[in-house]
Amino acid sequence: MSFKVIDNALKLLIPTLILLHSVVAPYTKVEESFNIQATHDVLVYGMPTTDIARKLSNYDHFSFPGAVPRTFIGPVLLGGLSQPIIALVGFDRAQFTVRAILGLFNAFSLLVFTNSIARVCGSGTARWYMLLQASQFHVIFYASRTLPNMFAFGLTTLAFAYLLPGNNRKQTLPRQRVAISMFVFAAVIFRSEVALLLITNILYLLLIPATSLERVIRPFAVAFVVALALSVPIDSYFWQKPLWPELWGFYYNAVLGSSSNWGVSPWHYYFSSALPRLLLNPFTLVAVVPALRHPSSAAVAGRLVIPSLLFVAIYSLQPHKEARFIFYVVPPLTAAAALVANRVWNRRAKSFVSRVLALSLAASVIASFVASTGMLAVSALNYPGGEALAHLRGLVAADTQSSPAVSVHADVLACMTGVTLFGTAVGPGMPSPRGALSEKNLVEQQRGGRAAGVSLLLDKTEDGLTLDKKEFWTQFDYVLMEDREKVKGGRWETVAAVLGYGGVEVERPGAGGTKEAGDVEVVGHGKTVRDVKGMVRKVTGGWWAGPRMVPKIYVLRRVKEVKGMREAEA
Repeated sequence: MSFKVIDNALKLLIPTLILLHSVVAPYTKVEESFNIQATHDVLVYGMPTTDIARKLSNYDHFSFPGAVPRTFIGPVLLGGLSQPIIALVGFDRAQFTVRAILGLFNAFSLLVFTNSIARVCGSGTARWYMLLQASQFHVIFYASRTLPNMFAFGLTTLAFAYLLPGNNRKQTLPRQRVAISMFVFAAVIFRSEVALLLITNILYLLLIPATSLERVIRPFAVAFVVALALSVPIDSYFWQKPLWPELWGFYYNAVLGSSSNWGVSPWHYYFSSALPRLLLNPFTLVAVVPALRHPSSAAVAGRLVIPSLLFVAIYSLQPHKEARFIFYVVPPLTAAAALVANRVWNRRAKSFVSRVLALSLAASVIASFVASTGMLAVSALNYPGGEALAHLRGLVAADTQSSPAVSVHADVLACMTGVTLFGTAVGPGMPSPRGALSEKNLVEQQRGGRAAGVSLLLDKTEDGLTLDKKEFWTQFDYVLMEDREKVKGGRWETVAAVLGYGGVEVERPGAGGTKEAGDVEVVGHGKTVRDVKGMVRKVTGGWWAGPRMVPKIYVLRRVKEVKGMREAEA
């Protein structure tokens, strides 16, 4: 098999894995909520030019704005690019389509970065980079997730690609200008912390020296003005007030320190916990030092490693820490490790020790792929809200007696673990624009008849005083609840339970299997795990070691009085 065939296969590996991860774990978490809901609203409601304030009031972000306002640039781009595809595949596949577009953009940026590595360091290093990158779980898993960080990730990865040195000095300055522009766009529009990554890279280029301050100022200023000219008008339009979202986010998180409300981690968290998990393969982390020290790789490794680690070190001063805040440094650090991996592999015939090192390297990559597969399987168990809504969609779609409009309330946990407006689509057609749940909306939907399809009218009320009122619950046909006792009004029957990951369990022979949800039907991945567990225990004589599944979300259906008899409304 020629190296060209191998290279092409490896280049397909990253986008294929990103799409596979989005299929296996198709739902979203709360951190992704704003962008996924906003993209839905852009697709359904569009961008009105008349009576703007009233029409935009249907958008989800006015009811659930979040701690800080976020940009609509990402949702507008995703909505525009996905619309013709959704018209072909149907709106019930819209969420996957939207995520696939984002994932493929990030895959594209990783492949551009790979091509730059091949140009500068050779095709062997590029092959090892692709293997090391593809075997890491987090970047592949999150590449299609609508976090603000993942919109910025593609831009920062392209910036690193254009910062790699080259032999053609005429191309160096234009490439640096593109890299600076990518960093600026990512910082101004999507994530303000990228400004720190830009600063550390510019400082390093000035110190080498590989540029001058005069060559930095112009592309920075132009990109800054263009990015502001995009963000401020578009976001002011959608939020209906003058706004630069990332300036507000920087003030809230860095100046006021309000991000600490979501937890505080020790100063060493990124180095002691986050980076080892993000890089996954221990070789990748260890190889950074020899990459910097060896004369053949020191120059390139310095550009990749030193600004990235300096960014992480400075950002560690921020009390609230999450691994996703430093995703941007994973590609350059992995590329530095690939420099060492290629050298180790090329020297495998030199001695016995060299052969052992090369075999250990290959084994570490295989082990990382296995570990990533296991992490994907476990991660897919963490979206009970999405599974509950998907099961409800199936119930409604299969019931020919249900009304065209089915009202649903989802509690906080359900909304945090996968319930989105995309999930309310039943059937392939584009849903009709509609506002908040109300009697008027129900009547308008019912006029369309069953042939118009079924609409799930989703309510996400969180106010405790409202939830304590019995009359509040009588307007719903179904509810998705973590705690069934919190449903105050009417009579309800539990039609399904969705289990979620609750840790690891070991069961011995003779131990009776637990009935996690009593006599309630278990659906989704929880049922799959339970079935697999039963088969494994038969083979092993009763032993089981694996995920422990616990009830997370219950699907409840309202029982109505009809002619003196109680019926379960389908």
